Amino acid sequence: MQDNYQYISDREKTVLEYLDAHGIAFTNYTHPEGKTIEEAKRWWKDDGSVHCKNLFFRNHKGNKHYLVCFHCDHDMDIHDLEQRLKASLVAQGLPSCGKLSFASPERMVRYLGLEPGSVSPFGLINDTEHHVHLFLDENLRDVPSLSFHPNDCRGTVVISNDEFKKYLACVGNTYEYIKLY
Repeated sequence: MQDNYQYISDREKTVLEYLDAHGIAFTNYTHPEGKTIEEAKRWWKDDGSVHCKNLFFRNHKGNKHYLVCFHCDHDMDIHDLEQRLKASLVAQGLPSCGKLSFASPERMVRYLGLEPGSVSPFGLINDTEHHVHLFLDENLRDVPSLSFHPNDCRGTVVISNDEFKKYLACVGNTYEYIKLY
C-alpha cells in the first residue's frame, strides 16, 4: 500500500487492495484527472515506466471483448489491429474476432466495471467470468516497469513487469503478447 487509501476513489481502492491482498508490489500516486493520454502526460512522474494506452473493443457480433494495451506514444489503426488480432486468434485455432469496433461505455461498465478514460488491465479484476481477452504489445514484454490508471484517471500505478505478470496470473483472464506495430 503506497498512498493513503482515504484520499482515493472506490475503484482505485479496489485495485490497490487487490494488489496488496495478492502480494503484488507496486507504487502509486494520485494526480488531477487525465482522461486522455495527452491530459495524463501532464501529471505522470518521470518514474522510468512505460506508460500504456488501453483500448477496449468488441467484435461485430458483440459476444467477444478485447482489451488492447500498448505504449502510449503509439497510435493504432483499427483496421491493422483487426488484421493482427484475427491472425493471432486463427493461428491458435480460435474463432476470428471479425470486424472490431470500440466497445460502448455500457459494455465497459458491464465487463470491466469502468467508464471511458479509466480503462486499464486492472479492470480485469471486475471481469469475474473472464470474458475479456487481453492483447499486449510484444514491445511491453520485457520492459522493466509499466504504468496504468488504477481504474480511475486521477491516479497512476507503477508496477514491475514481473509483478504485472503475477497480477495477470492472479486475475485469470486469457492474455497474449502480439506484435501491434
